[in-house]
Amino acid sequence: MSPNPPNLRPDLAQPRIKPEQRGDQPVIGMVSLGCPKALVDSERILTRLRAEGYGISPDYTGADAVIVNTCGFLDSAKAESLDAIGEALRENGRVIVTGCLGAEEDYITGAHPSVLAVTGPHQYEQVLDAVHQAVPPKPNPFVDLLPETGVKLTPRHYSYLKISEGCNHKCKFCIIPDMRGKLASRPGHAVLREATALVENGVRELLVISQDTSAYGLDRKYDVNSWNDVELRSHIVDLSRELGKLGAWIRLHYVYPYPHVRELIPLMADPDNGLLPYLDIPFQHAHPDTLKRMARPAAGTKTLDEITAWRTICPDITIRSTFIVGYPGETEEEFQTLLDWLQEAQLDRVGCFQYENVEGARANDLPDHVPEEVMQDRWERFMQTAQAISVDKLTAKVGTQQEVIVDDIDEDGIATCRTKADAPEIDGCLFIDENTESLSVGDIVTVEVDEAGDYDLWGRLIR
Repeated sequence: MSPNPPNLRPDLAQPRIKPEQRGDQPVIGMVSLGCPKALVDSERILTRLRAEGYGISPDYTGADAVIVNTCGFLDSAKAESLDAIGEALRENGRVIVTGCLGAEEDYITGAHPSVLAVTGPHQYEQVLDAVHQAVPPKPNPFVDLLPETGVKLTPRHYSYLKISEGCNHKCKFCIIPDMRGKLASRPGHAVLREATALVENGVRELLVISQDTSAYGLDRKYDVNSWNDVELRSHIVDLSRELGKLGAWIRLHYVYPYPHVRELIPLMADPDNGLLPYLDIPFQHAHPDTLKRMARPAAGTKTLDEITAWRTICPDITIRSTFIVGYPGETEEEFQTLLDWLQEAQLDRVGCFQYENVEGARANDLPDHVPEEVMQDRWERFMQTAQAISVDKLTAKVGTQQEVIVDDIDEDGIATCRTKADAPEIDGCLFIDENTESLSVGDIVTVEVDEAGDYDLWGRLIR
């Protein structure tokens, strides 16, 4: 798959505020690793710091201290986080660590004992306290003006919208609940207030994220709040309906296939609602025995029947998912069931990972771990199957007209865009290579698709 340009990658993003600082202004740098949920945390931290009078530096050398927001989901991510902390220490020397890996303070300080402080995920106040201690603030109310949207690490035309923290599931390969706690949903009116402000300030696409988006509001017992004289449950269906009225694209990520998800599909089929016909569902596997060993919440769900029902209601729906191959105990028969399921499901966008032990995960203790060479072989076979499906899906779009959002225009005038079927960074792109002089980043335009690749499309501008 052709990746989005590096300047659009969340883990390489830089703060989108003016770099100029006044002479005596304390300056903080930020390195943000991991998933979009961590990116939202970084934005909140920087927004609070900017409001207190701190400057934000895009590099190490201009900062009085550096915050490293870490990822700790996989052992490889932990190693990357430790490397980032080490680099920040070498380049700057004054480092505050936060994020998921921050839940393992001894692990961090054992490798880097000179860090100034370590805080866990979404511990905003503790991060601010650590910054205040390391670099006291010097606010000036006459010059420290904060943009209404806060500090953004994503391009101005799209933004992640976090609706909850934590997760109630106990999947054996995952340690997210240990790091981020149980499900804690934001009030619906607070989410809509933030979303409204983002759209009013130019955001054209909102990417709704949480660890379990379809469980939103369960911890609040779906309490009712008032929003614009509308009685609003803290429920993903009510929230999606209201978000879809804001005039922006609304894209749902990390949705478990609970029965009430079917209530979302008519909203996606409604041309007057901004909820995109797009579901990002982490199926992870298809064989019931594998799902049982994973302790997946959807192990008993007839997912193929649900997919058929969704497509009956909304034929244009895009379904993306991620899968794990080589999970402990996975037999060839179980893997073949996954391939057969994938062929029948005909998912539009698919990612696949080889199983990896994660320190603290219960899956580590399962018997019959799959040899690396077998995992590699299964991954290659899985991706060949997924690629063939992708080619057929995209080829069928040649000759159709698609609405796209413009993410980037390079110096040669080639526009990198995304259709409604493509989330930033994780899905494909649509490229326009001529007559792009009138386009600007963030525009939503119509193109006719004239060429398809394995994962990407090319088209010509219609309007």
